Amino acid sequence: MLENQTELRKNIERNWAAFKRAMPELTQAQEAHTMEVYKDGEVGGKHKRLMALVGALVSGCRGCILFQTNAALELGATAGEILESCAVAVSLGGTMASANTARVIEYLVENGVME
Repeated sequence: MLENQTELRKNIERNWAAFKRAMPELTQAQEAHTMEVYKDGEVGGKHKRLMALVGALVSGCRGCILFQTNAALELGATAGEILESCAVAVSLGGTMASANTARVIEYLVENGVME
């Protein structure tokens, strides 16, 4: 990949912070919803993030791919769990998900999770 995935995620995070300052009521509501959705329940938060990663890969959302990968890692997902989730996405999403999986690999390598 030509762009640094970690820097892309950080840039999106900086821009989201600017949006939050401009639209605090909206973003507070959205973030509260997100916290509720991804908390542990019948399905654990890590597995919810891995499911969201599959959706992100299939839909092609660059930011979502990076943030869901990062969130899964923070919740203890292994490289193997993430790669198996990528395999599910490839099964569902074909070549688009295959290409987007390269972004996940690059992010894992950049962050020392894979060689």
